[in-house]
Amino acid sequence: MNFSKNVINWYSDNKRDLPWRRTINPYYIWLSEIILQQTQVKQGLPYYESFVKAFPTVFDLAKSDEQNVLKLWQGLGYYSRARNLHYTAKHIVNELDGIFPDNYNEIIKLKGIGDYTASAISSIAFGEVAAVVDGNVYRVLSRFYGIETPINSTKGIKEFKALATKLIDQKQPALFNQAIMEFGAQQCKPKNPYCIVCPLQSGCLAFQKNKISELPVKLKKLKVRNRYFNYLVIIDAKKNTIIEQRTQKGIWQNLYQFPLLETEKSIAISEFKASSSESEFLKNLDFEFSLYNEKDVVHKLSHQHLHTKFWIIEVNYLPEEGISTDKIKDYPVPTLISEFISKFKF
Repeated sequence: MNFSKNVINWYSDNKRDLPWRRTINPYYIWLSEIILQQTQVKQGLPYYESFVKAFPTVFDLAKSDEQNVLKLWQGLGYYSRARNLHYTAKHIVNELDGIFPDNYNEIIKLKGIGDYTASAISSIAFGEVAAVVDGNVYRVLSRFYGIETPINSTKGIKEFKALATKLIDQKQPALFNQAIMEFGAQQCKPKNPYCIVCPLQSGCLAFQKNKISELPVKLKKLKVRNRYFNYLVIIDAKKNTIIEQRTQKGIWQNLYQFPLLETEKSIAISEFKASSSESEFLKNLDFEFSLYNEKDVVHKLSHQHLHTKFWIIEVNYLPEEGISTDKIKDYPVPTLISEFISKFKF
């Protein structure tokens, strides 16, 4: 069986019509690849279209304020992608005269770009023979060849990259890369793949050995950490509030939030007054308070579960300069905060 030919033939009949497939402009391809990291096409497509409209060239992205970039990214998660995107755009404009590098070895030097993204851009935009290996490719190759090496192990990463490099069509690298990724996304899906009508079925070892659900193999993730967030929604008599920027490295860097009080466990109303003495904003302030949500809002991140309460703090005056609640939607905030703002009637 000619693996590459079958996958390419399948792609010619089944590929989705997506805007980044209608161009070889490296800026647009880079933009799409960054957005689609950790994000499904259905969710990422409107963000891609919004970014292209707001920043039609790398020069437009580079001269934009980071806050505007983060606001446009809001809801996609993994915000380091947006910060790296903006940083790299400025690097390309200021250090490379606005010219995107045209080969894998130079592309991978850019901030926020790893092996997969460098391979995708170099092959699709410049026709370089550089095999992509993403989650879809891991799944297709592990099932077809019956490979049980964990895909997130050092050995597995090297093994699958070598196999993809061996299989790539030397004359049509861009076509093959897009074909195998689309095949994994649409045909050889994580759950309920279309094995009955699969063009690779006769050679697929996982199908023959009834191991479709067992492959690919992945090492267990790190233990999830539970954290307990208490957001202080401080509102004065003039409908002003306080928000602060998360400047430290970690989740949501450079996004905005209400003042945060983190506790070791979920606290009840009866415990809040004592806990509030730990807050710089509240310890010397007279206030009335109420709990917006009695049941914790659990926001799940890759390695953290945030158990969150929103406390409504009513004061006569703010302990520091605030902003009008009418302007709060102008700031880039995490999805957790955005959903609260949408529901709460200031």
